[in-house]
This record gives sequence, C-alpha cells and structure tokens, in this order.
Amino acid sequence: MSLTEYILNDVEILNPHMKIGEIKLLFNELTYTHLPVESDGIYLGCISENDVRCFEANKSIDDYRYALEGFFTRDTNYWLDTLEAFAQNSSNIMPVLDEENHYLGYLELSEIMTLFNETPFLSESGNILVIEKAFKDYSFSEISQIVESNNAHILGSFISKIENDMAQITMKISPSGMNEIIQSFRRYGYIIISEHQEDTFNKNLKDRSKYLDKYLNI
Repeated sequence: MSLTEYILNDVEILNPHMKIGEIKLLFNELTYTHLPVESDGIYLGCISENDVRCFEANKSIDDYRYALEGFFTRDTNYWLDTLEAFAQNSSNIMPVLDEENHYLGYLELSEIMTLFNETPFLSESGNILVIEKAFKDYSFSEISQIVESNNAHILGSFISKIENDMAQITMKISPSGMNEIIQSFRRYGYIIISEHQEDTFNKNLKDRSKYLDKYLNI
C-alpha cells in the first residue's frame, strides 16, 4: 500500500536559522514529539521537543545542529517498515523523503496505526494464542503446520518477546477448536503462555490440585 495518500504538509518545515524560542512556541501549539528541519531543500533531521525545552531561547537551531535526529522513511517503503521506524525513534511524526532525498512531507503515527487496525490480525474475529519455545528450536513452518492440521488458519503472527534464549510467539487464529490446537502445541514441546477457558489440561490440573488439597485436609 502506497504511503503517498497519508503524507501531510500542514506544518511548515523548520530551517536552521529559526530561534529556539520560536520552536518552543510551535511545540506549545502542536502535539508532535519532533519537528523536521531542512536547509536549502536538504533534509537535515528532526529536532525533539524534549531537547528544545532544554535549549536557550535566544539561540538558533544551527547552534544545536548536533542534536538533530536523522530518521526518516521513503515514500516507497511499506507501511510496516514505517511503523517500525516510528517505534525505534520514539516519535509520532515521520519525515518522508523520495529516492533523491527531497522532503515530501511527514506522516502521523495515528494514521499509520489505522493501517494496522485494518489488518486481519485486529479486524477479523479469532483467538489469541501466546506460545513459547527455545529460540533455536521453534519454527514458523512447524507452528503453521500445527494450526492448520487442526483445521484452523493463522490470521497474524509475530515474535512478541525474546528473553533468556526463549522466544514468545503471539498468534491470532481463526475460530476453531482451541483445546485441540493447544494440546498439539504441548506435544511439540511448546509452552502455552496465554490462558484459555477451552484448555482442558489446565482445568484437569486444577481439579486434581483441589482433590489433593481436600485429601490432605481429611
């Protein structure tokens, strides 16, 4: 999907000669974390509100050029790459450049998030399943085979956490028999992180635990 239709130019790009005091006033009026800066048509980077609040009002952006952050996205980039750039730079505004590095405008994080909201991962009905396995042992082809062998389909999947050589995978699965899917993953050595009412394994463990407690209290 092209990003062109989401590019905005509502905020005039800054130039290095502008005074910090002016920039502070701009940030007071806007909700952006950063503002883009260019010089003679060349994009220099973004200046952050957090930095501007610490700078002297009577100085110019040029005096603090070292603080400019050079992040941007291309108008040809896929929206998911752009969403990653937003996250990596902790910004809610993303300058857009063409292949010749001309500044085209900027994207808002909220607009790009609407594209994510339209994906089947969020828009389609289904069940969320979170599993865990050693990073070197899990396989997406195996995960897909387990789900599809139980007459279900994966609507979306991503690595949601990596810690201590363990990978946590979050999936959205089309409505189907979750208990059978969960038990299949256990047989393949996956740990089930999410809780599910259909999970008879956990239910049986709880029932046995209650029975043991009752027996020990006799």
